[in-house]
Amino acid sequence: TAESWLAMWPSLLLLLLLPGPLPLSGMDDAAFPHLGESSRPPPRACPLRCSCPRADTVDCDGLDLRVFPDNITRAAQHLSLQNNQLQELPYNELSRLSGLRTLNLHNNLISSEGLPDEAFESLTQLQHIYVAQNKLSVAPQFLPRSLRVADLAANQVTEIFPLTFGEKPALRSVYLHNNQLSNAGLPPDAFRGSEAIATLSLSNNRLSYLPPSLPPSLERLHLQNNLISKVPRGALSRQTQLRELYLQHNQLTDSGLDATTFSKLHSLEYLDLSNNQLTTVPAGLPRTLAILHLGRNRIRQVEAARLHGARGLRYLLLQHNQLGSSGLPAGALRPLRGLHTLHLYGNGLDHVPPALPRRLRALVLPHNRVAALGPRDLTATPGLAELNLAYNRLASARVHRRAFRRLRALRSLDLAGNQLTRLPMGLPTGLRTLRLQRNQLRMLEPEPLACLDQLRDLNLAHNRLRVGDIGPGTWHELQALQVRHAPVGHTVPRALPSPFLRYRVPNILIRE
Repeated sequence: TAESWLAMWPSLLLLLLLPGPLPLSGMDDAAFPHLGESSRPPPRACPLRCSCPRADTVDCDGLDLRVFPDNITRAAQHLSLQNNQLQELPYNELSRLSGLRTLNLHNNLISSEGLPDEAFESLTQLQHIYVAQNKLSVAPQFLPRSLRVADLAANQVTEIFPLTFGEKPALRSVYLHNNQLSNAGLPPDAFRGSEAIATLSLSNNRLSYLPPSLPPSLERLHLQNNLISKVPRGALSRQTQLRELYLQHNQLTDSGLDATTFSKLHSLEYLDLSNNQLTTVPAGLPRTLAILHLGRNRIRQVEAARLHGARGLRYLLLQHNQLGSSGLPAGALRPLRGLHTLHLYGNGLDHVPPALPRRLRALVLPHNRVAALGPRDLTATPGLAELNLAYNRLASARVHRRAFRRLRALRSLDLAGNQLTRLPMGLPTGLRTLRLQRNQLRMLEPEPLACLDQLRDLNLAHNRLRVGDIGPGTWHELQALQVRHAPVGHTVPRALPSPFLRYRVPNILIRE
């Protein structure tokens, strides 16, 4: 009725004036989850198929991506895109990632055309960049000043620019190996303003001479496998902190070096000049040098004067040169009082070099022409622990019974591949390894093996021994023997020492 409608009007008017529906119980609680909201925090943005283990890390490794992923958070500091199929880097995507510290683009298909000149200019905090194994033909013209490590190895780079690696005060390591760099592609100011570089790798390129103006802070310099025939005078005069220098597999000749080439390298410890065309030991070697590798050159003679400065040398490697009977005259190695190891295999020496350094511990002489061992040939090296005379021309009649008498520290003796018909006499009692395979041994007698109670490994394979040629009691004192290599078909001799019998027969009778 009209009266009842008029009675309800004030209530209807009040409802129309209210701003919204009346709250239900609990809706006014700030902790109550409203419609469309969740009590959990929203998920971090992460590109499709990538993983984001931390808020600052995006890992898109090995996803066969062909396009730079979108939706990368601006908070990213570490981005890995290695092992994909990317061909280009879009500037717009990179420029917004200004907080990046690590960018890994290793093993993609990125070409120089796909890398804009300004690609990295906004990455002002970038410290590590890895673009190895791509398709770059030239290096980026600009890399951020904040860089510490730059890896552009295994591309096709023929040219770098002054600001690629220059003006980077924090830069420590640069890797440019396995590219196509020539000296023309390496500007003289390539590293200007980068005075902290400790490691520089330029191996496997096309350099014809050692680049000038290298950083004075270098500690390791890799230049192996180039076409280097010359080190210009003064090129290494400032590198007083250099400890390792790799120049193997180049085309260095004696005329490409001079007496000052290495003389200023006051920290040098390792020098590798192997696989070059040197005919003499270089002059001016520093006192700090510990390892000198001269293998596979054309050296005919070693002169003491050339080694005079390298008095701290510990390892001298001269294998596969052209050292003949006069290649190491008496006293040639006298300056090297601390020499530990001397490698001479693959030369033409017909005798053990005289007057070897007294502290020598390892003498490696296989594949020479040594035909005799006299009573005094080894007396100068009483501390020798390893002696390798394998594959020479030693005959039993020309090995003196006292040839080894002074070698009380000897632990390993290799006489394999000679012309011995019987075991040498007077073997050192401390021997642990004795290799006599591939000789012409016809008998084994107890006397040469007497007192060898520390011998563990005796190799007699490929000789002319038969079971009846092994005298009674031959094995009696060989209490430590563990492995004995003998021709197939031999049976285990009687009266083997008890430790020897712990090993199964198949492990004992081995044919090489």
